[in-house]
Amino acid sequence: MANIAKPMKKRRFNEEGVWGYVFIAVALIAFAMFTAYPVIKAIIISFQDFKPLGSTFIGFDNYVATLKDELFWKSLKNTVVYTIATVPVNLLLSMGIAILILPLKKKTQSFFKGVYYLPVVASGVALSVVWLWIYDPMSGGILNQLLSFFGVENKNWLGTSSNAMFSLVLMSWLSSHGTSIIIYLAGLLGIDETYYEAAELDGANFFQRLWHIVVPSLKPATLFLLVTGVIGSFQVFQNAFLMTGGGPDNATTMVGLLIFNNAFTFMDFGKASAQSLILALIIALISLIQFKYAGKDVEY
Repeated sequence: MANIAKPMKKRRFNEEGVWGYVFIAVALIAFAMFTAYPVIKAIIISFQDFKPLGSTFIGFDNYVATLKDELFWKSLKNTVVYTIATVPVNLLLSMGIAILILPLKKKTQSFFKGVYYLPVVASGVALSVVWLWIYDPMSGGILNQLLSFFGVENKNWLGTSSNAMFSLVLMSWLSSHGTSIIIYLAGLLGIDETYYEAAELDGANFFQRLWHIVVPSLKPATLFLLVTGVIGSFQVFQNAFLMTGGGPDNATTMVGLLIFNNAFTFMDFGKASAQSLILALIIALISLIQFKYAGKDVEY
């Protein structure tokens, strides 16, 4: 009997293993086709003078040309400025809004979560059109109409180098908080009420409870949103492309937009691939630094 049971058990194990591979096959095929293959192909193209009918291997020339390109460094600087100006402020705004929503009734919470999440599911093109209307330099622009009540003259928000970057930053501050707010609300709802009760007995005020209970408890959520926020801001493309086209005088040209222009405007796919891989390396290094220094005391 023991000899019969062993082959049956082995056969059952093999069948379960086969079905396991069948179930994950779709995900593996999708990953191979749409993630692994494009990355490998980009690495190969980055070492070539790419042409559809025949490419030439040129070694590290695309990387050298990128590192010598002043526009690349300017776009990288613009991306860093945009990231520093948007990510921390967006995190603070999202946390503050989540704290304000928390005491409300469940139906009211759901209403505000839906309102704040709506821009996330809305078309980015449609949102950009709305913001173009807000920034209209003529008297019809909402922002200029608002400022006119305070005696401020009309400004060309997107047409001058001094205002264009701030306009994109302001657009980021006032939109796309939905995901962060929902994540922060989930974190706030997970904080044990006994912490607040103990703090109240000790005579802690609102700001002391906020600093010593809420902020440490939300550290895992903050780290996640910080890392994903930095990654997203370094890859920003849509806002600059639709709102300013990278101008004026490349004042809002981000690395993502530069890569797009090199690939699909100038058809220099080799240089665009090299720049995209350099950007990926920069993002990876920044993410590792964030996990090392900001994730020391984080418990999941």
